[in-house]
Amino acid sequence: MKLLVIGSGGREHAIAWRLAQSPRVQKVFVAPGNGGTALEPGLENLKLDSIEDLADFALKEQVHLTVVGPEAPLAAGVVDLFHSRGLRIFGPNRACARLESSKEFAKAFMQRHGIPTAAFACFTEPQAAHAYVDARGAPIVIKADGLAAGKGVVVAANLQEAHDAIDRMLVGHLMGDAGNRVVIEDCLEGEEASFIVMCDGEHVLTLATSQDHKRLLDGDRGPNTGGMGAYSPAPVVTPKVHARVVREVIQPVMAGMAAEGHRYCGFLYAGLMIDRTGAPRVLEFNCRLGDPEAQPILMRLKSDLYDLMEHAVECGLDAVEAVWDRRAALGVVLAAAGYPESPRKGDPIEGLPAPVEDVRVFHAGSTLANGKPVTSGGRVLCVTALGDSVKMARDRAYHVVDAIHFEGMQCRRDIGHRAIEAR
Repeated sequence: MKLLVIGSGGREHAIAWRLAQSPRVQKVFVAPGNGGTALEPGLENLKLDSIEDLADFALKEQVHLTVVGPEAPLAAGVVDLFHSRGLRIFGPNRACARLESSKEFAKAFMQRHGIPTAAFACFTEPQAAHAYVDARGAPIVIKADGLAAGKGVVVAANLQEAHDAIDRMLVGHLMGDAGNRVVIEDCLEGEEASFIVMCDGEHVLTLATSQDHKRLLDGDRGPNTGGMGAYSPAPVVTPKVHARVVREVIQPVMAGMAAEGHRYCGFLYAGLMIDRTGAPRVLEFNCRLGDPEAQPILMRLKSDLYDLMEHAVECGLDAVEAVWDRRAALGVVLAAAGYPESPRKGDPIEGLPAPVEDVRVFHAGSTLANGKPVTSGGRVLCVTALGDSVKMARDRAYHVVDAIHFEGMQCRRDIGHRAIEAR
């Protein structure tokens, strides 16, 4: 059978690669895909732009199931459109996707349904936002309300940084429409973790835990990015914490959506801050797999991903379990020169290894020029490796990283440091 994956990032490369491993899958189309998916056996890139064109293609080619990778098509209503045409698709509809497409909606939803999160307020006027920050103090977090590709969050260490962030969003409009409204919330302390589940509207299937690194530079310094690396499992999510997250966060989301008239089917990602007592609080929701968390998670997945998704769209996740590789996985993102502000494009990528069982290089911001990969976006590659420990996975990943080169390449050298230091 034929499948379709929507998106062009490292997450979509990993999803399409894993789906193609299913013995029941004949071909996986990726729209628009990237330089890596263009070279991956069993995958075929499509140059389709609109969600209407994607639906037309799925009908014409009799695509059995479509999987939505990134957030923008979800917010645009691709799931609603596919359903209206009788097409099978895995992802939340537009109403549910507001958990990610509007920070204000997500915070209000959590407030309505008793889901633990930081105190907050929302603003469209700069003066009121500045006054709130002055009254609240720092550190404090400024978030663009809309979708900003992972770059709409400023963790302000002092009042000046907070005021500057407000001015950039509400006065300078540097985030575009996404920053026309800001959410200002208290800065939570603890350790972050990514908690991702598959949902079918009634049941949830928890995926392997993971943790990513948002800051550009070693030691968690520099600007926030879409993610500079990730690893799985995350030691901070103990069995006790895991149970609390399901009970206090995931189940209330499912019940809350159902109470408000919506069936949540798709991935649900809770970005958490876990304090010293093990209490989780939600930093954000994403309505899809994280990137770069998807890469190490899917490296560890031993189950047939297509089979899991088939059960999800049929509301049958209670009948399956996910089987995981006992080994850890770790991914290191290689970013373009100038990332995150103004990534450079067109630099040749050299030193890419042949895929092996324990190490894979997932492409994100790459394309092919004369049949050879060149940079085409901010986060270019994610070198992902398996190992008997996080440290062994990290050593294996960096061994491959050191052989890859493109002009101005950026990467952190400390991915996984929290897990390694915790041992």
